[in-house]
Amino acid sequence: MLFLEGVPLFYLELAIGQKMSLGSIGAWTAISPYLGGVGLASVVTSLYLCLYYNIINAWSFWYLFHSFQSVLPWAECPINSNRTGPTEECEKATPTQYFFYRETLNIAPSIEENGGIHGGQALCLLLAWVITYLFIVRGVKSTGKVVYFTATFPYAVLLIYLVRGITLHGAINGVKFMFTPNMEHLADPNTWINAATQIFFSLGLGFGSLIAFASYNHYNNNFERQAIVVSLINSGTSIFASIVTFSIYGFKATVNYESCLERTRVLLLNTFNIAEDNINIDNVFEWIEKLNTTYPEQFAKLNNKLEECDLETELSSAVEGAGLAFIVYSEAIKNMPLPQLWSVLYFLMLLMLGMGSMLGNVTAIITPLRDFKVMSHMSSELFNGLVCVFCLLLGLGFTTTSGNYWFTIFNDYGATFSLLFIVLIEVITVSYIYGLKRFEKDIEDMLGHRPNWYWKIMWSITSPLLLIFLFIIYIVKYINGGTPTYQAWNKELGTSVVTEYPVFGQLFIGLLLVSSISCVPLTALYVFCKKRKLGNHEKREHTVSTVSA
Repeated sequence: MLFLEGVPLFYLELAIGQKMSLGSIGAWTAISPYLGGVGLASVVTSLYLCLYYNIINAWSFWYLFHSFQSVLPWAECPINSNRTGPTEECEKATPTQYFFYRETLNIAPSIEENGGIHGGQALCLLLAWVITYLFIVRGVKSTGKVVYFTATFPYAVLLIYLVRGITLHGAINGVKFMFTPNMEHLADPNTWINAATQIFFSLGLGFGSLIAFASYNHYNNNFERQAIVVSLINSGTSIFASIVTFSIYGFKATVNYESCLERTRVLLLNTFNIAEDNINIDNVFEWIEKLNTTYPEQFAKLNNKLEECDLETELSSAVEGAGLAFIVYSEAIKNMPLPQLWSVLYFLMLLMLGMGSMLGNVTAIITPLRDFKVMSHMSSELFNGLVCVFCLLLGLGFTTTSGNYWFTIFNDYGATFSLLFIVLIEVITVSYIYGLKRFEKDIEDMLGHRPNWYWKIMWSITSPLLLIFLFIIYIVKYINGGTPTYQAWNKELGTSVVTEYPVFGQLFIGLLLVSSISCVPLTALYVFCKKRKLGNHEKREHTVSTVSA
């Protein structure tokens, strides 16, 4: 997906931005007035991303502030109100899950129940937006300086984590699991949709941020080299970060697996008359087989108590998104020596990555809107501040007790579908409406040479066909998927349960899917009607002037 979609479309967006020296709306309107909606769709998608993305930074602040304690609050369960033992919900779940779902989110049982704003989260979100504003207050000049730190600091932390990660017990199990191909998953079209979406998110394709940043470049800047180098470094970093992640994930899975074996060992020792030294975690399975054969009746009574200990199951029960960042990692951190140090380092890194992403997201909104005459008269400080305040006020909805469910809706449906649509329209527009030969000439004018055959084949054939295929697969998957579902937290069970979205949730999902992509046809229709009205007006004026003559 990197070579078939990522690099060619990264190159294309940089070329468009540098040639037009405008934000996404202005750039596509310059190509054709009917295509201004493509830029508008990018702005709407970036707005959706801004609304929910900064709540992740708010969670990072929350965890960072809680890391400066002698015992990490997610390392053990809190005592119940009677002070007779751990809280029941925490006992049924795990301390890390309890801290995330109850202490951090104070989550409601479903999206239909709402218990007001979480004060701590609201303050953390305010802090995240204040820092975002300070980073972008002077526009691209201040953003450029900030990125030097937000982009390099995570590399230093990842390197420290890599050294620590690969030395952890069982880390190699996670790395092996990462690099072992799963043919069943590779045969699933959803894997390829996820891969394409990951590349779009990772490189910033379709959001308008690349066009916005490229619009500030010098006209003869070598964006071709930048497109190749940045794309390769970006995906190389993803693989590097994955090795770090899976080494820590392997450690966590191995600890859980060995804890399961230890519980089984203790159960066998308590049930059968065996010397303690005879059973260890390495020969538990041999003893299970031996005891089952020797004492079948006595062993049958243990069936309900025996756990299924399997390392492969522990490794394959992977989580993603917030679950990986805030539950799995924090669980691994609490088992490390000096967990407070590793926690502070990790959540600082997460903040730098999150804030770095927010700079691109906000720039993708601000730059195209500044191209409008009404907005261009405002000072950068005032306009940028208004955008941040607007996003903060709407984002407060994610700090409510049902906010995490709305976060999931935005995360699942706010960008994936619209990004596929936007980049498809972009590549078709450049190749077949603006014209590939004309685009080649523009590139030659900026770089001094025309793009080679690889770029031309990607833009005209491979990328659009692959995008059409993924777009159709996404629609078919959505239609055949039945009623959309989400993971609702059940405190009685101490786990998440699959729940169907209520009618209002389904309607909101439909609105999210349609709202951004509808910008394209609606803008084209508006321009068509405006031109037609203008044409009729000119025709009437011409008729009146002829009669007068």
